[in-house]
Amino acid sequence: MPGDRLNFAPGDVKNGLGKLVLILIKLLHELLEKQALRRVESGSLTEDQVERLGFTLMRQAQEIERLREEFGLQEEDLNVDLGPLGKLF
Repeated sequence: MPGDRLNFAPGDVKNGLGKLVLILIKLLHELLEKQALRRVESGSLTEDQVERLGFTLMRQAQEIERLREEFGLQEEDLNVDLGPLGKLF
């Protein structure tokens, strides 16, 4: 049936891959933030390390946001359901 066919438009492929990559990057970023918070709370980092870590995570978040806007995606487009783990963020 004509309605059952996939429509492979070049723009859709680019945005689909961009969305997938950004979801994976966002997932890794969230995991890094949680790990960083655990290390900060445990007191295993120096003040300088905490500051560099915070700055790095902030820059990552800014770059993720820039890429999200470049691909024309909304924040909720990246908030996938991870099943038993719940939503990404």
